[in-house]
Formats: sequence, C-alpha cells, structure tokens
Amino acid sequence: MADEDEIDEIIDDDDGLDRTEQSFVSHLKELRRRIMATLLCVLLMLLALMPFSNDLYLWLAEPLLHHMADTGATMIATDVASPFLAPFKLTLFVAIFLSAPYIFYQAWAFIAPGLYKNEQNLALPILVSSTLLFYFGIAFAYYIVFPLMFGFFSATAPKGVTVMTDISKYLDFVLKLFFAFGASFEVPVATYLAVRSGITTRDALAAKRPYVIVGSFVLGMLLTPPDVISQILLAVPIWLLFEIGLVFCGMHIPVDDEETSADDDEPAAKSSSDKT
Repeated sequence: MADEDEIDEIIDDDDGLDRTEQSFVSHLKELRRRIMATLLCVLLMLLALMPFSNDLYLWLAEPLLHHMADTGATMIATDVASPFLAPFKLTLFVAIFLSAPYIFYQAWAFIAPGLYKNEQNLALPILVSSTLLFYFGIAFAYYIVFPLMFGFFSATAPKGVTVMTDISKYLDFVLKLFFAFGASFEVPVATYLAVRSGITTRDALAAKRPYVIVGSFVLGMLLTPPDVISQILLAVPIWLLFEIGLVFCGMHIPVDDEETSADDDEPAAKSSSDKT
C-alpha cells in the first residue's frame, strides 16, 4: 500500500508539473499573439501613412520654417539618404504614436486576467490617463514650446549667419523633446501611484514641495536645449502637474487609506530591524 501511495503522489506531482508547463506555454502563445497583432497594427498604420511622409515632415518642420522664411533660409540634407530616411523615421514614429491606444489595449488584455477586481479598476484608468497625458505633453511641446524656442534661436543668431538646419538633426532634436515633454506630463500619475501604493503620503509629498520645484528646474535644464525659455516651459508644467497630482490624491484617496498603508509598512520595518 505504501508503494502504491508513493506512486500516486509521484503521478499527482507529474500532473501538476504538466499543468504548470501547459499554463506557461499557453501564456507564451498568448503573448506572441498579442505582440504579432501589435506589430501588424503598426505596419498597417505605417503603410497607410507612407504616401504622406513628406507632408508629415513639412508639418513637423513648420515651427522652424516659419522663422526661417523671414531670412530666406531653408532646411538642408547633408547625407545622401536623408531626404528619404528622415521622413520615413518620422512616419514610423507617427504610426507608433497613433497605434498607442491599440498597443496599450493589447497590454491590458494580456495582464488583466491575472489582476484582482480592484486592481483592474485601478489599472485601466491609469492606463488611459497616462496615454492622454503623454499626448498632451507632445501637443504642448509642438504648439507652445517650439514656436517660442525657435523664435528665440533665430533672433539670437549672429549677424551674417544664416540658419540652415539639417533635416535629420532637426528630427532627432524634436523627437527628443517630444519624449521629454511626454514623459514629464506623467507626473500626476506617478504622484497618485506613489500615494495609492503606500510608498508615501500626500502630506509628505506636499512637505517636499521646495525640492520638487528645484528638481523640476534641474530636469528642465538637463532635458531641454541650453535656453531659458524651453527650460522654464518644461519646469513649470512639471511643478503644476505635481500640484494637480496632489489635488487628485486628496479627492480620490481617503486619508485613512494613506495612514493604513503607512501603518502596514511600519511593522514590516520594525520586524526587519528586530531580526538584525
């Protein structure tokens, strides 16, 4: 009988391992399917936009061309393949940009089955708000920052110097600023998650406001060109978005939940110190 019981236990263990392996393989297949669907969406969007690649680049260069028109200057291409590669790179970026909602949906559909109901209720609004804030950051850079910044650069050019920017360098410069402003506009989401997860509290963040303001201007200095206008136009929104995040935390996170999260962290810290 003992031998039979041991055999049954071994069979049960083997079945459990098989089920685990099957579950892992099924997750990999599901991940592959969603990645392929995402790549297909980006490819179709890219093919649809390719006929308009030059128009897209002209639209992107408009803030600079507007100021260059006063001096009769134009943009130039110093590399042989730049007239094709620069618009193609921009078109690929726009295709990914427009496909972002579908990409985030695929990511959400993959992780949602493994989340609890309350986690699902939290994750979906954060996903949507993060996407919208990233879009707002790019729009703010294009419509507010670029006209002021390029106007400043054009006005400060030395006499006798004609501003003629290479199209590839201009594209890299603009994409860098897009990502900088898009990521900076995620500050309210980061603030909310920090308070909601119990890492800190709203009052603790509010007490660190002077450091946040200084850090905002340091980021503005590091992520933008060396001109005062663009640095201020990045630093001030970061600070204001931080304040918006605090207000949002006060509206949607009860003080009791913050205190509970903090109390939960304190025993863990004490127990770890006792062990040492």
